[in-house]
Amino acid sequence: MTLIYLIGAFLIVIGLFVNRNKIINYSLLGLFIILQWTFTIYSLYHFRCTELDYFSFDSLGILLLLTLSIVAVPAALHSFIYIEKHPENPETRSIYFAALVGLLTATGVGYLSNHIAVTWIFTEITTLCASALIYHHRTKLALEGTWKYVFICAISITFVFIGILFLSLSLTHAGSDDLSFKNLLANSAQLNPFWLRLSFLFIFTGFTAKLGLVPMFTAGIDAKDKAPAPAGALLASVLMNLGFVGIFRFYIVIANTPLHHWANVVIGIAAFLSLFVATVYMIKVKNLKRMFAYSGIEHMGLVMLGVAAGGVGYYAAILHVVLHAFVKSAVFFQYNQIYRIYQNKSIYHIGNYFKYNTTGAIVILFAFISTSAMPPSGLFVSEFLIFRSLFEANQIIVLIAVLLLLTMIIWAFGKNIFKILFIPPVDFDDSNLTKISPWESSTQFILLAGAVYLGLNPPIEFVNLIKESIMLLPK
Repeated sequence: MTLIYLIGAFLIVIGLFVNRNKIINYSLLGLFIILQWTFTIYSLYHFRCTELDYFSFDSLGILLLLTLSIVAVPAALHSFIYIEKHPENPETRSIYFAALVGLLTATGVGYLSNHIAVTWIFTEITTLCASALIYHHRTKLALEGTWKYVFICAISITFVFIGILFLSLSLTHAGSDDLSFKNLLANSAQLNPFWLRLSFLFIFTGFTAKLGLVPMFTAGIDAKDKAPAPAGALLASVLMNLGFVGIFRFYIVIANTPLHHWANVVIGIAAFLSLFVATVYMIKVKNLKRMFAYSGIEHMGLVMLGVAAGGVGYYAAILHVVLHAFVKSAVFFQYNQIYRIYQNKSIYHIGNYFKYNTTGAIVILFAFISTSAMPPSGLFVSEFLIFRSLFEANQIIVLIAVLLLLTMIIWAFGKNIFKILFIPPVDFDDSNLTKISPWESSTQFILLAGAVYLGLNPPIEFVNLIKESIMLLPK
């Protein structure tokens, strides 16, 4: 089925790219959503199976693939709305949809990859697809953002490639050349520590470009800002999850070697610095879209702090990436409506949103509560568990510092959000106001409600998938 999915998605991408008919474009996009869900349901019924030697339907892959498939539906819907509300020529529309399908396909298959080199390949494909989406508007700023994204991602992917070479040298001592995660784990005791240490540094650094973590976080900020909001929603959610998968699968191998503590220190430093950077920029940023993007850095920093702390932090980290994908995609989908009303990204020129779009304003208010991890947000549960893992790991100073940084982030975020919702904007003419249908916000309510449900009352199947994903980690 994996081969059928890849061939089908590839043919749909080609069809979208060469076709200029709007109806056919929309039909092909709908066909892909059907294919995506068919593949997802198939993976659920073939749990723990392996196909084409390089793709395994394991718990982590299925969990994130299901998350992607859920987000893909509103992404397609809001892409349709975006294209209809903006002046588009047939060429840019076709390229946009082709890149969107390519991004979703490469990301989903990347989740299921059981071989680090295959993960690397599909991560590179996401860079190409994301670049086409970032350049969609064909402006100088979009071109600048695209080249910046391509340049940084090219460096990061080169780092991953170098890390894979070092990893192969580390594995030579075990008398094997199979770089599948299963084989690496089976031979973890025989991996050469020197080459393994170098490998982890390069692979971890490379995947931070997708995860949105120090040091390569800058690639994603401009990308989410310049890309159309529906595409930005994918870059800020499911694509960041691919970066997490690339690091986490390799981390499981490292965790079963004497380098476990050292790797935790590396991850912990990068995670804390990411929180610090997010705090600094959240305090001073006035571009609404970039504010949402820096919020993602904060959350990925928390995720990796949970991984570094261990214990219940492992569970909390995976729970957090799933819930964050729902919440952050909902925020970016709502941004579409904000921009259509104000035609501006600056917080100074956005305000009184409750007056102009009450339904959308409620989404923003709920999204702020969710993103800030306030009860009853599902992220409150995952963040609380991360704090608990830091406490149980006796990292009290780190915990206090994190809480102080988060307090500043919530203050800065809340100040801007409440300004957007209630304070009149500067020099805004509302005599010819764009009317927004309340139904456009329905997908965001569903995503936010889903995050609350999975956080506060998770189904046993969901819990078991997370538990099995961390089963190979040391207690």
